[in-house]
Amino acid sequence: MPKFVLYGGKGGVGKTTCAAATALELAGRGERTLLVSTDPAHSLGDAFDVPLTGEPTAIDDDLWGVEADPEQGQAAYQEIVASLAADFRDAGIALTDEDVERLFQAGFVPGSDEIASLQFFLDYADDEWDRVVFDTAPTGHTLRLLTLPDVLSESLSTATKVRGEVRRLVDTARSMVMGPAAFWGKGDGQDEIEAFRDRMDRVAGLLRDPERTDFRVVLLPETLAIEETRRLVDRLESYDVPVETLLVNRVLETAEDGCPRCRDRYESHQRQLDRIREAFSDRAIQVLPDLGPEAYGRDALERLADRIDI
Repeated sequence: MPKFVLYGGKGGVGKTTCAAATALELAGRGERTLLVSTDPAHSLGDAFDVPLTGEPTAIDDDLWGVEADPEQGQAAYQEIVASLAADFRDAGIALTDEDVERLFQAGFVPGSDEIASLQFFLDYADDEWDRVVFDTAPTGHTLRLLTLPDVLSESLSTATKVRGEVRRLVDTARSMVMGPAAFWGKGDGQDEIEAFRDRMDRVAGLLRDPERTDFRVVLLPETLAIEETRRLVDRLESYDVPVETLLVNRVLETAEDGCPRCRDRYESHQRQLDRIREAFSDRAIQVLPDLGPEAYGRDALERLADRIDI
C-alpha cells in the first residue's frame, strides 16, 4: 500500500468507517499513521469519539487525526489576491482593501475547502508519517479536489502573465519620467505566486503516482451503484488518478432462517456482487460485511479492518 490512501465515493456509503478502520489497522502494526478528513461535514472525530481540529490530534498509539480547515485554504490564497491587488494599485487601478475583501467573500477564491485539503498532501508528503489515510468528501467535492491542482496552476499562470503585463506598463511609464530603474523588489509577492503554483503542481504529481497514492472507491451493493461507480472511476482515470480497488460495503452475508425479507436482501446483494465483479473484473473487489445500524466504535472498526486488504 502506498503512503497516501484515499477513500472516495458517493455520500453515505461508509467512506469514514473504511478510512478509520484502515488507519486503525495500520497504527496497530506500529506505523505512524495520520487520518485526514477532507469532508466539509466532518464526522471523522465521531468515529473515535475524539474532537479533531486543523492540527494533528492523538487518537491512539501511532494514530493521529486531523480535519481540513477551509480557513487555512482561504489564508493561503488570500495572500496571493492581496499581492496582485497591490500591483494593480501601482498600475493606477483603484482597489481598496475593502474591494479585495468583497472580491474574496464573493467567491474569488475557488474551493477553499479543497485548497486546505491539498495542503495536507505536501505538508505530510516527506515528514515523519508512515501512512496518511484520507476520508474524502462525497464524489462532487472529491472530483473538485482532484482537479483543483490543474485549475489553480492554470489560473496562477494566467495571473502571473497579467501581473507581468501590468508591471511592464508601469515600468515603461515610470522610466519615461524617472529613467530606467528596478522598480520591483524581490520581496514583492512574485515568489508567493510561483511557490503556490509549484505546490499545486507537486500535489498533482502525487495524486497521479501509483507508487505513492492509492485511491479506493467505496460503494454499496445496489442497482444504481455500478453505473455511479463506473462514472467515478472513468472520471478519475481521465485525471490519471490510479484506482485499483473497490470496496463493496454493508453486504448481508447470511440470511436468518424463517426471515423471507432477510433472504430477499441477501440474494439481492449476491446478485449485485456478481454484477460488480463482472463490471470491474480488472480491479480488486473487497467485500465488507453489514455491521448493523451502528458501525462506529472501536469494536466495529476492528471488525471492519479484519476484512479490508491493507
